[in-house]
Amino acid sequence: MIIDAHTHLWKKQNGRVDGKDVFALKNGKSNFGGEIRQMMPPYMISGENTADMLISNMDYAGVNGAVITQEEIDGNQDNYLITAKKNYPDRLKICSLYEEGKAFQANGFDGIKICAGRLPTQDLTKHYKVFEAAEKNNMFISIDMADGDLQTGSLLEMIQQYSDLKIAVGHFGMVTRKNWKEQIKLAQNKNVYIESGGITWLFNSEFYPYPSALKAINEAAEICGFDKLMWGSDYPRTMVEITYKMSFDFILKSNDISEENKQKFLFDNAKGFYAFNHLKPITPIKHML
Repeated sequence: MIIDAHTHLWKKQNGRVDGKDVFALKNGKSNFGGEIRQMMPPYMISGENTADMLISNMDYAGVNGAVITQEEIDGNQDNYLITAKKNYPDRLKICSLYEEGKAFQANGFDGIKICAGRLPTQDLTKHYKVFEAAEKNNMFISIDMADGDLQTGSLLEMIQQYSDLKIAVGHFGMVTRKNWKEQIKLAQNKNVYIESGGITWLFNSEFYPYPSALKAINEAAEICGFDKLMWGSDYPRTMVEITYKMSFDFILKSNDISEENKQKFLFDNAKGFYAFNHLKPITPIKHML
């Protein structure tokens, strides 16, 4: 059993980066602030990155559940994610998107995503209302932070003020950046976890089987314990270089992580944190190889 703690979906990509538009083209490409980027695998020919496509990939790879976060570069996908959750209620947990200066949604969502590194106001204590609302509505916060320790102090204040709130720090603390372990240290607090969405992006220059990523996972475990670490893929962007299965296969095949800790990292921790209660096993199907 496997849970993916960090994926993205959109019906229509319509976001912003550094004040410039981001929008999907054809064959998996997007206009990324004026530069053409391969944003998705080339088989996503229409520019849509749908729940049906994700579920098909999950079934093939043997991933039982997934958490749908959001990103400002994709645009607000709240309405589409509500539809996705209705179609796959037992397999998907969804986040609404918090955007500074705009109303955010709680009803119908499991969590709220904060792209903290992109906020005009970087001090997270100035955004206390979103933390307050998440705790009040028994939701979790999914947060991608600015590099290193730029925001760890202000997030720690929110952690201490809203001690019952579950918070998942994404991108494995921006593991290839200076002072990344300061983000990992936040998981020493009761309800704070670290998820690895984007770790294959951050170690992409090294590529599969990502020995430095495995080393970093063990280093993080020394700080906060394997009980606080969760796997995430950052689907579909990381799938421009690797298959979906490869995004966790390097962990499964590693001799550097015990079987018990693999179980925690790939399933147990996320099952408890996100409250996945109705997941079913997936029957493997033989492929042509």
